[in-house]
Parts: sequence; C-alpha cells; structure tokens
Amino acid sequence: MAVFNVKNLCETTRAKLSEAIAKMETFLNERSLQQLNTDKDEAMEEFYKGYLSDIRHLLVFSEVSYEKLGVALRRPNFNVEYAEKVLYEVYHSCVNNFFYPKNECYSEDGRYAYTGQDAIRFRKKPSREVRDLTIELSKIFETLRDELAYYETDYITQKRMQGEKV
Repeated sequence: MAVFNVKNLCETTRAKLSEAIAKMETFLNERSLQQLNTDKDEAMEEFYKGYLSDIRHLLVFSEVSYEKLGVALRRPNFNVEYAEKVLYEVYHSCVNNFFYPKNECYSEDGRYAYTGQDAIRFRKKPSREVRDLTIELSKIFETLRDELAYYETDYITQKRMQGEKV
C-alpha cells in the first residue's frame, strides 16, 4: 500500500479509536455493577460482570493501539512496515474483541446488517445505557472493520509470501 494511504489510514484509525476510548472511559468511570443491576437479579449480575470485563479489555486494547499509532505517526520518517503491523494489530485486537467478546454478552447477527436495524443482539436484555454504548461502539468498530479488512487477509498473505512469521 502507498505510504500516503497507510499514513492516512493510521490517522483515521487513531481518530476512531480516540472516539471509542472516550465513550468507554466515560461509561466505565460513571457506572458500577450495582448501578447497572438495579433489580438485584443474579443472572443479570453475571451478565453485567461479563459485559464490564469485556469493555475493560476492549478499552485497554484500544488504548495500546492508539498509542502505537501515535508512535507510528510521530516518527520523523514514516515507517510503512511498522504502521501496517500496527493496523493489523488494531484489526485483530480491537475490532475482533469488539465483535467477538470473551463473555458473549452480545453478538453480531449478520442477518440484520443490511436491513437498517442494529445487528447487535444481546444475550439478556440490558439497561438502556449498556445498549446505547454497545450500539455506538458497533458503529465505530464496524467502520474500522471495513477500513482495515485488507489487514485480515492480504497483509498476512503478503508477509507469509515474504517468508515472515506473523
């Protein structure tokens, strides 16, 4: 990929990660497990524990990727190889962790992707604030997934053809 394209992609990816980080930090700083589980339901408490854990992990992955993109962009000579590696990591650590969360509190149902409806389906009915955060994040990570799809397949193929281990 051309240097200009990679640099541009790094800048837009970093901006989107910044937006996602801000939303997750605000949510996590303002809410606790007790605030979310107002009904004191044991099943919902487990659901929210898993959800909060997944969001915390996603926040950490996003912050690390954000910093790495910053390093790539601040270098006096833009290193395309390093930038492509970071974009690959963003796809696999951030985008995949959003769409395939460890605790599976929600999932993406592809059948709704082209209907204009939200493609995110929750395992249990969450509070409005959890639903809103997840839908907002899904829009950000969906855009990132579309922009970084190259790094899922072509980047790996290119590296393997060069004899590098990925």
